Amino acid sequence: MAEIPSVKEKYTGKIEEIVFGNCVAGGADGMPFLSFENTLKRRPMIAGEVVDDLTDYPEIAAEMFDGRQKDPVEWANMWKEIGADMICMRFPGAAPDKKGTTPDAAVSIVKSIAEKTGLPIMVTGCGIPDIDNKLAEAVGGAMKGTKIILGKTEEHEYKKISAVCVSNGHAVLAFSNLDINLAKQMNILLTDFGVGRDGITMDPLMAALGMGLDYSYSVNERIRLAALSGDRMLQVPMVCDCTGAWDVGDAVSTDDPSLGDAKHRVAWWEAMTALAAMLSGADILVMRGPGAADMARVYAEELTGVS
Repeated sequence: MAEIPSVKEKYTGKIEEIVFGNCVAGGADGMPFLSFENTLKRRPMIAGEVVDDLTDYPEIAAEMFDGRQKDPVEWANMWKEIGADMICMRFPGAAPDKKGTTPDAAVSIVKSIAEKTGLPIMVTGCGIPDIDNKLAEAVGGAMKGTKIILGKTEEHEYKKISAVCVSNGHAVLAFSNLDINLAKQMNILLTDFGVGRDGITMDPLMAALGMGLDYSYSVNERIRLAALSGDRMLQVPMVCDCTGAWDVGDAVSTDDPSLGDAKHRVAWWEAMTALAAMLSGADILVMRGPGAADMARVYAEELTGVS
């Protein structure tokens, strides 16, 4: 019988591990779910999304949380009950055209979530740099001693949030728009600024199924392969936000009854986006729908061989 040649790759690099409470992100020394070359037996972390303002939030998604979405703390606790590893707390309400959530109010919400759930937290603002910087400064200072993720930072606006992370022991979330060179440049900038290797996570932008998923998959995979091949500037955990699935018209449309229940459809849509993200190298998945998050967790456990 002919001998089957080995297809195992011999990588020289390893993804940095970052400890968040009882959870660890990163650590892979091979491509995902390939047990013959990746010795890591750890599935990606699931981060459940919570927002402070429901103005622009999909009603279908909000209804999945049985009224608890009206209170961010109870919403976060429901995520814990259904098995999330982390809470992704967003503050769209900090924008001046919304409810105008203040930094002090944000601190109160984040501290209450931490006390109620005991889960690690990722905190993002409303997308307005001046407001987000103030929010990050307040939350980062108040949460000193408990490692959280603060973001997002971009190429031209990273120093203030990064300084908060360095001084308080948090991790920064570096955003790059589907560009492996920019992803690397962001990590170089952060490293030069003084952020340690255990203080950087990167978000290369996860496009949803039907909105460029194939390109996102390719970028993520190239980032992970380059990191495993020895590029130290890319050897940090990757965060993939799968909630973009809710922006796909075909996923949430209720116009055509023949497409079936939109709640089930969008759950599968987000889950398939998450599966692609995991296969491309994601270490943390940000999820909106509880059903999709549960499917992603089950798939990851089965593929990794852990529970």
